[in-house]
Amino acid sequence: MGLGFPAQFWVIIFSTFLGFTGIGAIVPLLGPHVKIDLGQSDRIVGLAIGIFSVVALASRLLAGPLTDRRGRKPALIVGLVFCSVAGVVYLLPVGVMAVFVARILQGMGEAFLFVAAAAWAVEVAPADRRSQALGFLGAGVWGGLSAGPAIGAMLGNFDAAAVMLVLMPIPAIAALWRLQETLRPHPDAGPKRLIPRAALLPGLTLGFVNIQYPAMAGFLTLHLADHGNTGGKAFSAYATVILTSRFFLGGLPDRIGPRITFYFGLACMALGLFLISLAPAPWLAITAGAITGLGFSLPWPSIASTVLNRARENERAASVGVLTACVDLFVGAGSFADGAIAHHFGYPMLYWVAIGGVGIAAILGYRVTARRSEPHAHIEPAEDPVADLA
Repeated sequence: MGLGFPAQFWVIIFSTFLGFTGIGAIVPLLGPHVKIDLGQSDRIVGLAIGIFSVVALASRLLAGPLTDRRGRKPALIVGLVFCSVAGVVYLLPVGVMAVFVARILQGMGEAFLFVAAAAWAVEVAPADRRSQALGFLGAGVWGGLSAGPAIGAMLGNFDAAAVMLVLMPIPAIAALWRLQETLRPHPDAGPKRLIPRAALLPGLTLGFVNIQYPAMAGFLTLHLADHGNTGGKAFSAYATVILTSRFFLGGLPDRIGPRITFYFGLACMALGLFLISLAPAPWLAITAGAITGLGFSLPWPSIASTVLNRARENERAASVGVLTACVDLFVGAGSFADGAIAHHFGYPMLYWVAIGGVGIAAILGYRVTARRSEPHAHIEPAEDPVADLA
């Protein structure tokens, strides 16, 4: 067992990392590709970013119950396949339409990928280390979103990044194909509710935390370029600090409690977003991106581990689906709104709106983090761990 986790856990993290490496190659290049290469407006940039989250939102509400009923392994593989197909569509020579169709497929793929990986990682982790497991999963996600842009930039253009999206899921699928699920629900343990109500308030809290993401992913490069700066390094600092913080600090909610880590994260986010709104000198922009990334790394494991500790096994993936669907709802709405806000009020206003979202999250999160919850016991191992998988 590596670092106290079974080998199966690290295969899940590795697969998630590869999937998000392909996705990460697209993220910082999408806005410039749509606006500069395809000659579209800021509104279309916002639509292209936001449609992903709208599709992912609906897909997560489906992916959660299906993952609980059919198994984590097939859902994870399906998500990776959708991501690879999206990369093929990005390469089709049909203009902005290819971007929108690929974003739809990518939204579906990312939904199944993350929901299945989160539920599976939590189940194979020790019961008292679930926030750390989510931290490692987050490190896999943001490791991909950090390495992906760097590799894509080295390759040189958007088409090369799309090829990465095609290829990166393939070794992950091969690794998962030979893996067996060690736990499964009892035959009658399928979730009774599409939306577990206990996950709604935490989901809204995480939604407001994530209002900043479209401004960082879609508009940071354009915002800083207006002032003779470069957003690539600032975004890389943002993603890299999220990666390292979730890897090394993901276990903090287990040790000192989710409320402390949650509010420390919000304070860092507010400071970083304020500095970015000023379009500062390059060194300060990079620092601000790192501070924002540090803050953003902490609310997810703080809130999600609290929810998943309280959830029954037959609703665990559905709970992940609700949490991430709320994130997608707010990221999607924020993306659509950000295009209009940038057009009418300029890029700095995007970061002030994000600071307002942090403030609302602080109010909602007080109740969510009010008490610590005891980890829910694992379900019993099945005699045939893959008998019901299709």
